[in-house]
Amino acid sequence: MTKFKHENTYAKTFKNAIRGIFIVVKTEKNIKVHLCAGLLVLILANLFKFSLLCISLLLLTISSVIVTEMINTAIEYTLDAVYKNKYSKIVGMAKDISAGAVFITTIISVFIGILVFGYNFIN
Repeated sequence: MTKFKHENTYAKTFKNAIRGIFIVVKTEKNIKVHLCAGLLVLILANLFKFSLLCISLLLLTISSVIVTEMINTAIEYTLDAVYKNKYSKIVGMAKDISAGAVFITTIISVFIGILVFGYNFIN
């Protein structure tokens, strides 16, 4: 049997994607923090009657943080599997870089949130 079989490929792809989301939510504390913060931001945006454009910007910002965190987790798991959890300076550097990407995305997202909320409270 080849991995390129054509039956139920879309259904299996969606099933695998959903399983991946559940794995990262179950195993990663930071993703739970990002999801809770994102949910809180969206609830507040709805309570304060933000425009559709502002809510869309917040959704894009929140999703960028979550996706970056998921990619970071995938990189960490992959490196741990390949290097069998043994310490390597290069692996450590790669993990630090991917964590840095999450950090930058989160900081920029916070600034965007401040701008969006500030704009809506001033106007």
